[in-house]
Amino acid sequence: MDWARFAQQMASLARDLLAQESVDATLERITGSAVDLVEGCDAAGILMLHGKEVESLAPTEDMVVDSDRLQGQLSEGPCFDAARTVGGERVFRIKDFAGEHPRWPAFAPRAHQLGVGSMMGFLLYTEEEELGALNLYARKPGAFTEASELAGWLLASHAAVAFSSARTHAQLEHAVATRHMIGEAMGILMGSHDLTEEQAFGVLRRYSQENNIKLREVARLICEHGSLS
Repeated sequence: MDWARFAQQMASLARDLLAQESVDATLERITGSAVDLVEGCDAAGILMLHGKEVESLAPTEDMVVDSDRLQGQLSEGPCFDAARTVGGERVFRIKDFAGEHPRWPAFAPRAHQLGVGSMMGFLLYTEEEELGALNLYARKPGAFTEASELAGWLLASHAAVAFSSARTHAQLEHAVATRHMIGEAMGILMGSHDLTEEQAFGVLRRYSQENNIKLREVARLICEHGSLS
């Protein structure tokens, strides 16, 4: 493998990832780059765990979604383990799904039926109950070498930074939009019911608590309908 060229590609990718306009675009660039840059990789995706629920993000093929769903159903698999950082490990590799795999006895034979020959999983993201792994797939057994693993790990490291940055940016945008909507809703209540700013916010908060509805949703209802009735 030409590591000098790969380093240049990683540097270019790092800049490109941070320039993406959304979380989805960032993830699609990550998985697409895995297929393009990691030797032996035929497909890629990001598996997210929300507690015990599995979500497939930016899969490049249906095989990725099927594998993620299978790992979620069985609660086992290399990518599932990578996302949970079992035993402190951050990289998991299965060279050949045709053989026996004591660690994943239920997943391995069924993944083989899906057309998976070999697989790697890299820890990508960790935050409380939300965990994620970058998963690389090959149709042929033994497709991933030590060089492939190192390249995948380097890509996952860059991806983790970009993913975290994109999520933070999206959360900030969401917070600003929420604050704007709540301010607009308060203005409507103040104008229509002759309320002070504090009283208007009190109305929003009480309605939110009494009806178990998020404050943003209460504000949206007022902005759309002019009232809560």
